[in-house]
Amino acid sequence: MTATAHALGLSLLGGAPDHTALIADGTRIDYAELRDRVQRRREELGEVRRLVMIAAGNAAEPIVTYLAALEGGHPVLLVSGEDDGASRAHRASLIARFDPDVVAHDGGSGWTLDERRPGSRHEFHPDLAVLSSTSGSTGSPKLVRLSAENVRSNAAAIAEYLQLSPADRAATTLPLQYCYGLSVVNSHLLSGASLLLTDRSVADEEFWVRARAHAVTSFAGVPYTFELLEARGFDGDDLPSLRYLTQAGGRMTPDAVRRFAHLGRERGFELFVMYGQTEATARMAYLPPDLAMTHAGAIGRPIPSGAFRIDAEGGAQSGELVYEGPNVMMGYAHGPEDFALGRTVTELRTGDVARLRTDGLYEIVGRMNRFVKVFGLRLDLDRVESLLADEGIEVRAASADERLLLFATSDRAAARARERAAALTGMPARVIGAYAVTEFPRTSSGKRDYAALVRFAAVHDRTATATEAAPAEPAAVTPETVRDLYATLLGEPDAGLDDTFAGLGGDSLSYVEVSLRLEDMIGALPRDWPTRTPRELAPPPSHTPVTNGGTDAAPAGAAAARAARPWRRPFTWTRLETPVVLRAAAIFLIVATHADLLALKGGAHLLLAVAGYNLARFQLAPVAGTARLKRLGRSALQLAVPAVLWIGAVALVTGQYAPTTVALVNNFVPGDGRWNEQWQFWFLEAMLWSFAGAAALFGIRRIERLERRAPFGFAFVALAVALAARFAIAGPTAEFVERYSAPVVLWLVALGWLVARADTTARRVVVSVVAVAATFGFFGELWREAIVAGGVLALIWVRAIPLPRLAVPLVVTVASASLFVYLTHWQVYPPFEQSAPWLGTLLSFVVGVIAYRLYVSAGDRVASGWAMLRRGTTPLSLRLRRA
Repeated sequence: MTATAHALGLSLLGGAPDHTALIADGTRIDYAELRDRVQRRREELGEVRRLVMIAAGNAAEPIVTYLAALEGGHPVLLVSGEDDGASRAHRASLIARFDPDVVAHDGGSGWTLDERRPGSRHEFHPDLAVLSSTSGSTGSPKLVRLSAENVRSNAAAIAEYLQLSPADRAATTLPLQYCYGLSVVNSHLLSGASLLLTDRSVADEEFWVRARAHAVTSFAGVPYTFELLEARGFDGDDLPSLRYLTQAGGRMTPDAVRRFAHLGRERGFELFVMYGQTEATARMAYLPPDLAMTHAGAIGRPIPSGAFRIDAEGGAQSGELVYEGPNVMMGYAHGPEDFALGRTVTELRTGDVARLRTDGLYEIVGRMNRFVKVFGLRLDLDRVESLLADEGIEVRAASADERLLLFATSDRAAARARERAAALTGMPARVIGAYAVTEFPRTSSGKRDYAALVRFAAVHDRTATATEAAPAEPAAVTPETVRDLYATLLGEPDAGLDDTFAGLGGDSLSYVEVSLRLEDMIGALPRDWPTRTPRELAPPPSHTPVTNGGTDAAPAGAAAARAARPWRRPFTWTRLETPVVLRAAAIFLIVATHADLLALKGGAHLLLAVAGYNLARFQLAPVAGTARLKRLGRSALQLAVPAVLWIGAVALVTGQYAPTTVALVNNFVPGDGRWNEQWQFWFLEAMLWSFAGAAALFGIRRIERLERRAPFGFAFVALAVALAARFAIAGPTAEFVERYSAPVVLWLVALGWLVARADTTARRVVVSVVAVAATFGFFGELWREAIVAGGVLALIWVRAIPLPRLAVPLVVTVASASLFVYLTHWQVYPPFEQSAPWLGTLLSFVVGVIAYRLYVSAGDRVASGWAMLRRGTTPLSLRLRRA
């Protein structure tokens, strides 16, 4: 052993002997005790240098073993200590490939050092201190070789720009084997600060209880951590002692950076956005917190003792970002024979394309590994994206199997992208695949997820093939099968095994198709399936059907393909989601009653309850960040835009409607208390202002956090408040026009919301009693009240309603087009009201469905121009700039 490899462990311990170093399971370990434990563990490891693999967790023993190994000059390989299948498989692959001499792990009865041999069969370079796991583009395992100087210098640089001191205390919110998580440990111990060791997530209330109790001053996060914080309603008040947050591990959106920087400015903490790679030990750059609000999107400036340069070609403003500094790795280890190598690199070519901005900050603009060969042509995929963006088509470009793959957010845009890409690149269209997705996926760290897009294309192509010739045998149903089904039907290629239908943005209409396909795959679904993950929905392995007499499991993609193909056996029966059936039935009652075909009122009020139910399940699903506010805003626009366009057009042509009706604000205008045609769209007003009210309510983070913690209680209180408003305005029985006033009917929306939150039998019984008591007496018309109450009770107790498969497309189409049927039927049925009410009813649905189809088609046509609008450019301005 050499002095270089020796003595790193204790030299990282910079705290006073009596100062707290670690807090583990409520026990404080001061620096003196930590030094003693490190020395004892070093003696256990022996004097001969050996490769020590540590199955790590955020606990005292892994840290003690890590420091002891460094102090004894033993190269350390940190791996996950989790007991899940993926972690066990990863550990096994590393053991098989790199052959550690000692494996330190939690043996169940305590911390164990498993000595696989008394000495070592490896040769180690004197400077080698840490081996950190990473993977190359092929996915083959390789290790980053780090020296003692790499570790020490990077810890010192981080401590300098974070201004760490013994007064700081960080919570371990990241895994120890992750270079970012390890850097938190190294920098804090070097500074004499302390660590609260915890495996709890920031989504766990116990994390905050412990963080407050121990006055934590900081914690680190990847972009997903910050999504969890927003989902929780984090406002800084959870942790008064908080001094700063750090973010790395992938790009966080500039908007999110600004939100947290602004929150920190208000609450007295700072946000450090950082950039790094395992090959640089951890950190290479940081964005000073005072620039986070105004320079979000930049990676900032190099860390102390580091430097950047940009290798640009031909006078370009951007090029590959190259880093130099004492924290640059020694090189890679592809196998044990590489442990003896010295330094093989002196600078780090990051693979990122960057530019130096005029303000002196660096910004990442792309990746170097986006060059592929397709049909004999070398393509820059980023350039393909840029060329298509210049034509107003926003795409993501990838490649697989010698094909160019293009992804857009609508079928029309995807088709245009394929046509223009063929013209621009000179490739035949047959080697270009075009796919429509709901939105472009990102990884949990916020990076563009091209791998997910390639996977989506493979599933899509496999599904198309299986649709033409699918095997009749039952196929194996696995979590991956369900995940693939979500990816295909929801257009979410980044769908994961831990995503849910609600979390992926599923709504009341996509619910229909997905639920039918899932029932084809796994049988009857639980009521709460939209909030269950593919892991929870897939049957246990012992119940997985197999083919060929039970010898060969069918491929997972076959099950997804069979479930994703068009519905078969039209003369059989199936079960359709109750809210969808009620939605179709309600709009039929509305139109048929208005056209004098029937005399059964109550459909519109029932539809309000169904809308409230769907509001709670989809727009207010428990998803991360500000997604709920975005969904509420999107839903309000989906209602308001077609309504204003149609009512406004009718008003212009006929003069039938007042400006207040066009603007959907009749509820804010004093009236004479009598019904007139200006009230025809009262239902839409009630829904629109329900969305607006919910958005305003959940825009207050304290209120949103309260609802997340007690969803049923919150909905119950909301209904109580809405009922109080109803009784205060209208009394027990509403007069004629009062029945259509938004403040008076809001209780129906709140009732549907409460139904969706009633997740136990006892709660459903309570809600049933409340629904009946609140409904009867409202109109003073028994049959009308019975229709509303009966529909709500069905919503509570009947998950799905049996229907012939042949009827399902009709019911789904009517439910989908219900808004447009409601909008247009006022102008369609009147000429037939006296002579042929059945014809007026039928034509109302025909016109409404046609209007719906035309509106959707028009939306697809404008979607391809959306990217151009967001870029703030037009084809003309592009031509002028080029000229």
